[in-house]
Amino acid sequence: MSGTKLPSRKAPATEGQWPVWKLAILLYPATMLTVAINLFLLGLILHSAGFGAIRPVPAILWSIPLGIPAAWLAGRWVRGLMNEADS
Repeated sequence: MSGTKLPSRKAPATEGQWPVWKLAILLYPATMLTVAINLFLLGLILHSAGFGAIRPVPAILWSIPLGIPAAWLAGRWVRGLMNEADS
């Protein structure tokens, strides 16, 4: 086995940490759909209070841009959990 180096059992499996922006990209589909569901349910609550309802398609369309800050916040939250788990 000359020339081959076995991986250390003490070294972490991945080098470095996941940055928040990568976590946000990974979490964007879930957060965008979560925002869409919450907008739709908000529309149902507002409808019961006498306002117009938010239909499902506009809720999905509005969730596309609103999902970006939600994904960023989810990425920061997950990064904090990962930092806490590492320490």
